[in-house]
Amino acid sequence: MGVLNQFFTNCACPKGRMGRMMLRFMNFGHAPLTNWGLGLIDIHDGWTMLDIGCGGGATLKRLLKRSEGAKVYGIDISEESVKKAEKVNAKVIDKQVFVSQGSAEKLPYDDGKFDLVTAVETVYFWPNLPGCLQEVRRVLKPGGRFAIMVEVIDGNSMWTDIVEGMTAYSPDELKAMVNDAGFTRTEIHRKKPSYATIIGVKP
Repeated sequence: MGVLNQFFTNCACPKGRMGRMMLRFMNFGHAPLTNWGLGLIDIHDGWTMLDIGCGGGATLKRLLKRSEGAKVYGIDISEESVKKAEKVNAKVIDKQVFVSQGSAEKLPYDDGKFDLVTAVETVYFWPNLPGCLQEVRRVLKPGGRFAIMVEVIDGNSMWTDIVEGMTAYSPDELKAMVNDAGFTRTEIHRKKPSYATIIGVKP
Protein backbone atom coordinates (compact mmCIF):
# COMPACT_ATOMS: atom_id res chain seq x y z
CA MET A 1 0.00 0.00 0.00
CA GLY A 2 1.39 3.42 -0.98
CA VAL A 3 1.86 6.30 1.46
CA LEU A 4 -1.19 8.10 0.03
CA ASN A 5 -3.36 5.02 0.54
CA GLN A 6 -2.01 4.56 4.07
CA PHE A 7 -2.80 8.17 4.92
CA PHE A 8 -6.35 8.17 3.56
CA THR A 9 -7.15 4.73 4.97
CA ASN A 10 -6.87 6.52 8.33
CA CYS A 11 -10.21 8.16 7.45
CA ALA A 12 -12.04 5.12 8.80
CA CYS A 13 -10.18 4.66 12.09
CA PRO A 14 -7.26 7.05 12.63
CA LYS A 15 -4.29 5.45 14.36
CA GLY A 16 -0.78 6.55 15.28
CA ARG A 17 1.13 9.44 13.74
CA MET A 18 -0.63 9.26 10.38
CA GLY A 19 -3.95 9.11 12.19
CA ARG A 20 -3.14 12.27 14.12
CA MET A 21 -2.21 13.98 10.84
CA MET A 22 -5.50 12.81 9.32
CA LEU A 23 -7.51 14.23 12.24
CA ARG A 24 -5.90 17.66 11.79
CA PHE A 25 -6.67 17.41 8.08
CA MET A 26 -10.31 16.44 8.80
CA ASN A 27 -10.88 19.30 11.24
CA PHE A 28 -9.76 21.77 8.60
CA GLY A 29 -10.95 20.06 5.42
CA HIS A 30 -14.50 19.24 6.55
CA ALA A 31 -15.23 22.77 7.78
CA PRO A 32 -16.94 24.13 4.63
CA LEU A 33 -19.24 21.10 4.27
CA THR A 34 -20.07 21.05 7.99
CA ASN A 35 -20.77 24.77 8.31
CA TRP A 36 -23.03 24.67 5.26
CA GLY A 37 -24.86 21.54 6.43
CA LEU A 38 -25.42 22.83 9.97
CA GLY A 39 -26.76 26.06 8.48
CA LEU A 40 -29.66 24.07 7.00
CA ILE A 41 -30.87 23.05 10.47
CA ASP A 42 -32.85 25.27 12.81
CA ILE A 43 -30.79 24.48 15.92
CA HIS A 44 -32.34 25.70 19.18
CA ASP A 45 -30.69 26.70 22.44
CA GLY A 46 -30.46 24.01 25.09
CA TRP A 47 -30.46 21.09 22.68
CA THR A 48 -28.79 17.77 23.41
CA MET A 49 -26.86 16.70 20.31
CA LEU A 50 -24.71 13.80 19.12
CA ASP A 51 -22.04 13.67 16.41
CA ILE A 52 -21.33 10.11 15.28
CA GLY A 53 -17.83 9.61 13.92
CA CYS A 54 -16.75 12.81 15.64
CA GLY A 55 -13.17 12.54 14.42
CA GLY A 56 -11.04 15.41 15.67
CA GLY A 57 -13.91 17.09 17.50
CA ALA A 58 -14.34 20.21 15.36
CA THR A 59 -18.04 19.46 14.66
CA LEU A 60 -18.67 19.16 18.42
CA LYS A 61 -17.25 22.66 18.84
CA ARG A 62 -19.38 24.01 16.00
CA LEU A 63 -22.56 22.45 17.42
CA LEU A 64 -21.88 23.96 20.82
CA LYS A 65 -21.48 27.44 19.31
CA ARG A 66 -24.90 27.17 17.65
CA SER A 67 -26.86 26.27 20.78
CA GLU A 68 -26.48 28.19 24.04
CA GLY A 69 -26.62 25.87 27.04
CA ALA A 70 -26.35 22.79 24.84
CA LYS A 71 -24.90 19.42 25.71
CA VAL A 72 -22.95 17.86 22.87
CA TYR A 73 -21.89 14.24 22.69
CA GLY A 74 -19.38 12.68 20.32
CA ILE A 75 -18.60 9.07 19.58
CA ASP A 76 -15.87 7.57 17.41
CA ILE A 77 -14.49 4.09 16.87
CA SER A 78 -10.92 5.43 17.02
CA GLU A 79 -9.11 5.92 20.33
CA GLU A 80 -6.92 8.53 18.61
CA SER A 81 -10.05 10.47 17.56
CA VAL A 82 -11.43 10.46 21.11
CA LYS A 83 -8.16 11.90 22.45
CA LYS A 84 -8.07 14.61 19.77
CA ALA A 85 -11.75 15.53 20.23
CA GLU A 86 -11.24 15.86 23.98
CA LYS A 87 -8.18 18.05 23.43
CA VAL A 88 -9.96 20.32 20.94
CA ASN A 89 -12.84 20.77 23.42
CA ALA A 90 -10.70 20.72 26.58
CA LYS A 91 -12.35 23.77 28.21
CA VAL A 92 -15.80 22.18 28.23
CA ILE A 93 -15.04 18.46 28.28
CA ASP A 94 -17.25 16.52 30.70
CA LYS A 95 -19.21 19.73 31.34
CA GLN A 96 -20.92 20.44 28.02
CA VAL A 97 -19.02 18.11 25.67
CA PHE A 98 -18.84 14.36 26.30
CA VAL A 99 -16.78 12.05 24.07
CA SER A 100 -16.87 8.23 24.01
CA GLN A 101 -15.21 5.47 22.01
CA GLY A 102 -17.71 3.22 20.28
CA SER A 103 -19.57 2.27 17.12
CA ALA A 104 -22.67 3.53 15.34
CA GLU A 105 -23.89 -0.08 15.43
CA LYS A 106 -24.41 0.02 19.19
CA LEU A 107 -24.78 3.54 20.56
CA PRO A 108 -24.28 3.72 24.36
CA TYR A 109 -27.13 6.18 24.93
CA ASP A 110 -30.70 5.98 26.22
CA ASP A 111 -33.72 5.94 23.91
CA GLY A 112 -34.99 9.39 22.94
CA LYS A 113 -32.00 11.33 24.31
CA PHE A 114 -31.07 13.65 21.43
CA ASP A 115 -32.65 16.57 19.58
CA LEU A 116 -30.14 16.27 16.75
CA VAL A 117 -27.74 13.61 15.50
CA THR A 118 -25.11 14.48 12.88
CA ALA A 119 -22.85 12.28 10.74
CA VAL A 120 -20.21 14.22 8.79
CA GLU A 121 -18.21 12.31 6.16
CA THR A 122 -18.58 9.05 8.08
CA VAL A 123 -21.49 6.89 6.84
CA TYR A 124 -19.11 5.52 4.17
CA PHE A 125 -17.56 3.39 6.92
CA TRP A 126 -20.58 2.32 8.96
CA PRO A 127 -21.01 -1.47 9.03
CA ASN A 128 -24.59 -2.62 8.46
CA LEU A 129 -25.76 0.88 7.56
CA PRO A 130 -29.50 0.07 7.85
CA GLY A 131 -28.93 -1.25 11.39
CA CYS A 132 -26.93 1.87 12.31
CA LEU A 133 -29.75 4.08 11.05
CA GLN A 134 -32.15 2.21 13.34
CA GLU A 135 -29.82 2.97 16.24
CA VAL A 136 -29.81 6.67 15.31
CA ARG A 137 -33.60 6.66 15.25
CA ARG A 138 -33.70 4.97 18.65
CA VAL A 139 -31.59 7.62 20.40
CA LEU A 140 -33.47 10.57 18.87
CA LYS A 141 -36.40 12.27 20.57
CA PRO A 142 -39.71 12.32 18.65
CA GLY A 143 -39.35 15.26 16.27
CA GLY A 144 -35.55 14.99 16.48
CA ARG A 145 -33.46 15.45 13.37
CA PHE A 146 -30.76 13.35 11.77
CA ALA A 147 -28.35 15.04 9.34
CA ILE A 148 -25.94 13.14 7.10
CA MET A 149 -23.30 15.31 5.38
CA VAL A 150 -21.26 13.83 2.55
CA GLU A 151 -18.90 15.03 -0.13
CA VAL A 152 -18.28 11.74 -1.96
CA ILE A 153 -21.62 10.96 -3.63
CA ASP A 154 -20.62 8.66 -6.49
CA GLY A 155 -20.23 4.93 -5.95
CA ASN A 156 -17.58 4.89 -8.69
CA SER A 157 -15.55 7.64 -7.03
CA MET A 158 -11.74 7.31 -7.05
CA TRP A 159 -11.91 7.61 -3.26
CA THR A 160 -13.44 4.14 -2.91
CA ASP A 161 -10.30 2.78 -4.62
CA ILE A 162 -7.93 4.81 -2.43
CA VAL A 163 -9.62 4.35 0.94
CA GLU A 164 -9.90 0.78 2.18
CA GLY A 165 -13.33 -0.19 3.49
CA MET A 166 -15.11 2.84 2.04
CA THR A 167 -18.54 2.61 0.39
CA ALA A 168 -19.98 5.71 -1.29
CA TYR A 169 -23.72 6.24 -1.59
CA SER A 170 -25.67 8.65 -3.74
CA PRO A 171 -27.89 11.18 -1.92
CA ASP A 172 -30.94 9.35 -3.31
CA GLU A 173 -29.69 6.03 -1.91
CA LEU A 174 -29.12 7.62 1.49
CA LYS A 175 -32.56 9.23 1.45
CA ALA A 176 -34.17 5.86 0.66
CA MET A 177 -32.29 4.15 3.51
CA VAL A 178 -33.18 6.93 5.95
CA ASN A 179 -36.83 6.58 4.98
CA ASP A 180 -36.65 2.78 5.31
CA ALA A 181 -35.33 3.29 8.86
CA GLY A 182 -38.56 5.08 9.72
CA PHE A 183 -37.66 8.73 9.30
CA THR A 184 -40.07 11.17 7.66
CA ARG A 185 -39.95 14.50 5.81
CA THR A 186 -36.52 13.50 4.49
CA GLU A 187 -34.87 16.17 2.36
CA ILE A 188 -31.80 16.24 0.14
CA HIS A 189 -29.84 19.50 -0.07
CA ARG A 190 -27.03 19.92 -2.58
CA LYS A 191 -24.25 22.43 -3.08
CA LYS A 192 -21.41 22.50 -5.59
CA PRO A 193 -18.95 20.94 -6.10
CA SER A 194 -20.48 17.74 -4.66
CA TYR A 195 -21.74 18.53 -1.17
CA ALA A 196 -24.95 16.86 -0.04
CA THR A 197 -26.86 16.95 3.24
CA ILE A 198 -29.69 14.51 3.89
CA ILE A 199 -31.98 15.46 6.78
CA GLY A 200 -34.66 13.18 8.21
CA VAL A 201 -37.07 13.64 11.14
CA LYS A 202 -38.06 11.00 13.69
CA PRO A 203 -41.89 10.93 13.85
